[in-house]
Amino acid sequence: MKQNEPLFSIITITYNASKELPATMSSVAEQTFKDFEHLIIDGASKDDTVDVAKKMATSNMLLYSEPDKGLYDAMNKGLRKAKGKYLIFLNAGDAFHDKHVLMQMSQVVSDDTDIIYGDTNLVDAQRKFVAKRHLSVPEKLTFASFRKGMLVCHQAFVVRRELAHEYDLKYRFSADYEWCLRCLKKTSYQRCKNLHKVVIDYLVDGLTDKNHKASLKERFVIMCQYFGYLSTILFHLSFIPRYVYRKFI
Repeated sequence: MKQNEPLFSIITITYNASKELPATMSSVAEQTFKDFEHLIIDGASKDDTVDVAKKMATSNMLLYSEPDKGLYDAMNKGLRKAKGKYLIFLNAGDAFHDKHVLMQMSQVVSDDTDIIYGDTNLVDAQRKFVAKRHLSVPEKLTFASFRKGMLVCHQAFVVRRELAHEYDLKYRFSADYEWCLRCLKKTSYQRCKNLHKVVIDYLVDGLTDKNHKASLKERFVIMCQYFGYLSTILFHLSFIPRYVYRKFI
């Protein structure tokens, strides 16, 4: 590791998120493992987001506030500024599940660790548990795993910075899914470490949740690109019997 290079870069994207940001920043500040930088990439918020960030700032927080072209453009800015060995995207409203998450991630880091991943809980604006994600985290994570969808929440998908690339801005809602696929294509399951625990509390009213249909359409296009049109169609047809069973039986 290079001198002054933290182990983790935590990247938080904000825009008019003064109400959501405190939970995120508190969960970062409470971590028992301190070898990280926390980058807050703000899109020139019109509310008190920047003031909140400055008020709650710690010594390893860096704040940037300027107009951007949307969520994934802001994430690209964060990626370019990051100096850590591993990247964690923890957007405003999302939080680490407990204060030991980074410590436990650090314990599985080695020269053959490309990706660290774990499970996710869904929470509401009051930070109350809503549900587990409906997609199950695989025991062994491979490129083919994501043929079934985004089995690992983006916030719980921690990538070695050397493996990462910029998000494709032609996707408005599912660029994170395509980004994860490209990362997985560069590695193998032996280099993906499963923490076997909940690592993220995900706020359910995020950007993609508000645009669910558009997100699913984009994800279908991405699946066709990476896994083939026929294979993707056949996979989605397999859901029909399950849907009919739940609907009518």
